[in-house]
Amino acid sequence: MIRINQIKLPIEHTEKQLRKKICKSLHISDEQLLELSIAKRSLDARKKPELQYVYSVDVSVQSEASVLKKVDNNNVMLTNPKEYHIPDANPAYFSDNAMQPVIVGAGPAGLFCAYALVQKGICPLVIERGRKIEERTEDVEKFWKTGVLDTKSNVQFGEGGAGTFSDGKLNTLVKDSFGRNRFVLETFVKFGAPEHILYENKPHIGTDILAKVIRDMRIYMEELGAKFYFETCLTDYRTANGKLCALELNHKEWLEADTVVLAIGHSARDTFRMLDAKRELKMEPKSFAVGFRVEHPQEYINRQQYGELYYTRLPAAPYKVTANLTNGRGVYSFCMCPGGYVVNASSEKGRLAVNGMSYSGRDGANANSAIIVSVSPNDFPGEDALSGVRFQEKLEERAYTLGNGKIPQQLFGDYCANQPSIAYGSFDSATKGAAVLCNLRGVLPEELEDALMEGMHAFCRAIPDFDRKDAILSGVESRTSSPVRIPRDEAFEAAVSGIYPCGEGAGYAGGIMSAAMDGLKVAEAILTVNRNSKQK
Repeated sequence: MIRINQIKLPIEHTEKQLRKKICKSLHISDEQLLELSIAKRSLDARKKPELQYVYSVDVSVQSEASVLKKVDNNNVMLTNPKEYHIPDANPAYFSDNAMQPVIVGAGPAGLFCAYALVQKGICPLVIERGRKIEERTEDVEKFWKTGVLDTKSNVQFGEGGAGTFSDGKLNTLVKDSFGRNRFVLETFVKFGAPEHILYENKPHIGTDILAKVIRDMRIYMEELGAKFYFETCLTDYRTANGKLCALELNHKEWLEADTVVLAIGHSARDTFRMLDAKRELKMEPKSFAVGFRVEHPQEYINRQQYGELYYTRLPAAPYKVTANLTNGRGVYSFCMCPGGYVVNASSEKGRLAVNGMSYSGRDGANANSAIIVSVSPNDFPGEDALSGVRFQEKLEERAYTLGNGKIPQQLFGDYCANQPSIAYGSFDSATKGAAVLCNLRGVLPEELEDALMEGMHAFCRAIPDFDRKDAILSGVESRTSSPVRIPRDEAFEAAVSGIYPCGEGAGYAGGIMSAAMDGLKVAEAILTVNRNSKQK
């Protein structure tokens, strides 16, 4: 197989033009081109108004060796894409009387851990504190309409995890030499996602499609013997001689277990407290970031990203902005949602957090992203493992009080002037859940407020007028990643044998893809227990 990189074509091109470019690069006729598949496609908008698509393609040709001899081009090379293989289960450990592995959490980490185990004939028990996706979607919609929060089933808790009500973003910066990334994408396609996610540079499927994919994955695993228990929370565990032996569920029943995957997500604060109180697992605070959701008109973002020629002819434009400040902090955009909505993502009474969400069509009037400032354990009062949790909670309590349970909002110009907003500017906010205008100053510590304002102004170097006075801020974006890390060894086990910290909640991932890939890694470790794994 030959890979050709850096094939550039105008926005409006045909497959025939792509084939012609390939043939020109290889000095072959169209008849010699037997097969082609797109490995990656990205949009190059640096030289407006002339935008281009940039392709990497894999091709099969007649007389491959002789073709390569004639080509003197650094963008043409042999390729052998890595195909991911789930290791076989260790028969010495997984006998007929072996205990069923338990996976705590049905987010991407837990689901893909379960999926890998099922493929090798190991049927896990998946427990999820929230409800299955069909019921969860109804609960979330009800919350947005009425403001009545169900602490068991919401944007943070339930089948699919916190990422379900986002944009379904499937890109990651995690280095992957084993093919796990591709395997996750192919699995999504297998269960209903569009095939273009296999090659788009920044793939997404939207919260609407993602929910269906998750449901169909669960049904498939159930048919193969996996069991899913919803509204079931891990509330305690027991050990014997340093090894896990039992789990308590919902404070009332005990289950014998010698293997548990802690894929609990970044918002399982009660579980963090239970684990910390036991003092058997080492836990530590970790850095994350906090800030506000910031909305702009999507048309404005399109104009800035695409230029006048194409801003109405291309899908809703994303952006990514970042700035390193003189005080050493980083300010950056996170979870950018083109054509999306700011959503009330609360999971606890008396505390309010926001997130962003897009449907697959990305056809909402506004763009939004989290504009966030990095924080480290040095910013948290106290030095214990839960100091970051308490820091998040304090911000969310301020936001809740400020909006009286509604999403508190302010125009950026008023934020800089430290005065309440009384009306929107040239565009209205797009939210899921009620919102109220106010003064957001004081929600964040003063140093973070100054950093956020400095960052917004700095972003204008990349996107002119990004700091426009009528940009809408919504608070508070506090659940960007887990405030806790649960250390694990090279075998992916915690200090207690049989406990496998996994995914975002344990501090090893930061989004759908990285969490899913971490779930695969933990499944590999479980399948190959008592022998060296070659895929770590």
